[in-house]
Amino acid sequence: MFCCFFSVLQPVEASDDVFWDQFWAESSTAMQDVFALVPAAEIRAVREESPSNLATLCYKAVERLVQGADSGCPSEKERQIVVNCTRLLTRILPYIFEDADWRGFFWSTVPGAGRTKRLDEDADDDEARPLAESLLLAIADLLFCPDFTIQSHKKSSPDSAEDIRSIDSCEYIWEAGVGFAQSPPLNYVHDLNRTELLKLLLTCFSEAMYLPPSSDSKTLNPWVSFFCSTENRHALPLFTSLINVVCAYDPVGFGFPYNHLLFSDSREQLVEQSIQILIATLEHEASSASNKTLTHNESGVLQPTGPDNLFVNYLSRIHREEDLSFILKGLARLLNNPLIQTYLPRSTKKIQFHQELLILFWKFCDFNKKFLFFVLKSSDVLDILVPILFYLNDARADQSRVGLMHIGVFILLLLSGERNFGVRLNKPFTHRVPMDIPVFTGTHADLLVVIFHKIITSGHQRLQPLFDCLLTIIVNISPYLKSLSMVAANKLLHLLEAFSTPWFLFSAPQNHHLVFFLLEVYNNIIQYQFDGNFNLVYAIIRKRNVFHQLANLPSDTASIQKALQKKKKSGISRTNSTEKGSMEGSTPAVPAEPGTLKASLEATPGIDKITEKSQVSVDGTMTETSELQPATLSPTQRETRSRLSSVSSTAAFSANPDWVLSWKTRLPLQTIMRLLQVLVPQVEKICIDKGLTDESEILNFLQHGTLVGLLPVPHPILIRKYQANAGTAMWFRTYMWGIIYLRNVDPPIWYDTDIRLFEIQRI
Repeated sequence: MFCCFFSVLQPVEASDDVFWDQFWAESSTAMQDVFALVPAAEIRAVREESPSNLATLCYKAVERLVQGADSGCPSEKERQIVVNCTRLLTRILPYIFEDADWRGFFWSTVPGAGRTKRLDEDADDDEARPLAESLLLAIADLLFCPDFTIQSHKKSSPDSAEDIRSIDSCEYIWEAGVGFAQSPPLNYVHDLNRTELLKLLLTCFSEAMYLPPSSDSKTLNPWVSFFCSTENRHALPLFTSLINVVCAYDPVGFGFPYNHLLFSDSREQLVEQSIQILIATLEHEASSASNKTLTHNESGVLQPTGPDNLFVNYLSRIHREEDLSFILKGLARLLNNPLIQTYLPRSTKKIQFHQELLILFWKFCDFNKKFLFFVLKSSDVLDILVPILFYLNDARADQSRVGLMHIGVFILLLLSGERNFGVRLNKPFTHRVPMDIPVFTGTHADLLVVIFHKIITSGHQRLQPLFDCLLTIIVNISPYLKSLSMVAANKLLHLLEAFSTPWFLFSAPQNHHLVFFLLEVYNNIIQYQFDGNFNLVYAIIRKRNVFHQLANLPSDTASIQKALQKKKKSGISRTNSTEKGSMEGSTPAVPAEPGTLKASLEATPGIDKITEKSQVSVDGTMTETSELQPATLSPTQRETRSRLSSVSSTAAFSANPDWVLSWKTRLPLQTIMRLLQVLVPQVEKICIDKGLTDESEILNFLQHGTLVGLLPVPHPILIRKYQANAGTAMWFRTYMWGIIYLRNVDPPIWYDTDIRLFEIQRI
């Protein structure tokens, strides 16, 4: 049927129903067959050589979807027509979007594309509705069509069939969960039909892929804007259905081994499409969230008004404890799924949409502060932390997953800005997660430090821009860490050893910031958590030469040149990631297979651009450092505040004595030097007097020692909280659409089309 269309170059009248009906009124054509039968070259040929036929095909297909939505698809034949039109439009839309001349086609008013025979709408206005709006409203209606995508509440017969125009779709939410108690019976066919429609909806939203990256945050996706507006009467039940389907999904099911190999899981496909629709609609609001105005409602309460994305609006208003718990437990269950270990290899299903889950979790924390505080008020936050650390560790050597590394680190940066996160990390880590890291006995904070060290020392080179973020997270949590293990303490000192070598400090304008971060970590722990951190104090004493060398760092021209010429292998060695004592069942992080596809990403702004600094006062309140005078800031805080903006380009950078002295004189070494001055003689005396060679005795001494009254006055705690900006918003947009592109390979909806938001590269 498709061959005859692509061979016809003469315009075919829209009224020729015999010709047009052959595309959707015949037998079912599987989605994969549609992609095989309609090659890209032929779609483009019709677009160029017979544009009127392509235009007619599109609006006739939309017209059939509108008719199906109006009638409620009472017969099997009408349902099949809707499915065929859905698949055909999914195939064609990307080729409409890739051509700038065609991009506005769906937003024009096409004769016959408007809805007709509506009792509740003005016919003239109806005719003027753009094709895109007709399509989106038809999809929304069809997603709540009795006996097609939802279970009818009435016995089905031609006379008693429910009128799709009169049903309250809030009674037909697809799954129990937020705001809905009943769990409708699973229906394989309904799930498949929903998946087909959501795939088309996602394709409609994907116009964003065909526009180049832009820092203009006011650019909205018109498809998303309309679909998430009050024009869509199904916005609330659909948003709720998508959230509930995702968060209620249990890939393990009944839990018997290899069940996923024996049965097809229609729900998994629906969950994947649902979460991709959610993240695509929620991305839209980042630009306009700050443009809302506040007005008083009838009760005198201030509330935001103005143009709004209803999906973001609904998400931000979820507040019941049981709803927040349902969402958190659902996301945690799915994020932890790939970590499940069984005695039978590959006996449980492993989901593949963890990157979309991380984006969704990010959106929840970003738009709903009640959810963020709910996450942090108990140890449940650790059920999110552990899988994120697992993904970071697993992906660190794979350049195709650099976006996953960024989203994981961004989430931890966001969480680390809250005091409760640091406090929760003191809980002992007792899980057996398959990670190639040293076995240790300690807390979740130890796990975080060990994995961050692993990322820095054995990740690929493209992760270097994340070093600032990784160390900022450790700085943020450091005032609350009650007792680091010896393994974690040694890792922290190893990082200082590596980052403080002269050649590293002199080779790039920003490298010394890493040393400032690490010194701030040690100072926070010594000043606020000295009593329990004897392991770190011991590690500092053992590595005291590193601090002395840093204090005496040469800054003359000859020494700088000599250090740069040495530029030998750094302490940050990028070696094979296997280590002795790795956790049981672990596999080393490995690079991507040759030929793996990856999507390019926008550069992420520096740490000073994505964080705002706040001081924590004695009563726990925070004050932004922008309100503080420079004289009230510690050397570390002044350094991180100034960021030495005079050095703007690494390419044109050359270290000189004035530059080295500008930051060397600010190194916050006073607290550590005082600690060494007091404790080193005491430790040496004990060793001589008792002839000690066993470090456990020294640790015992340090554990019961005190520095009260001997250290400088404690500095204020400085927290760097994540701050959204246009740069990160653009990064998220390219990352999200890149993931959606790469994950939709069956069928490959956007493959080989002229994507402009990012580049697809082969490793």
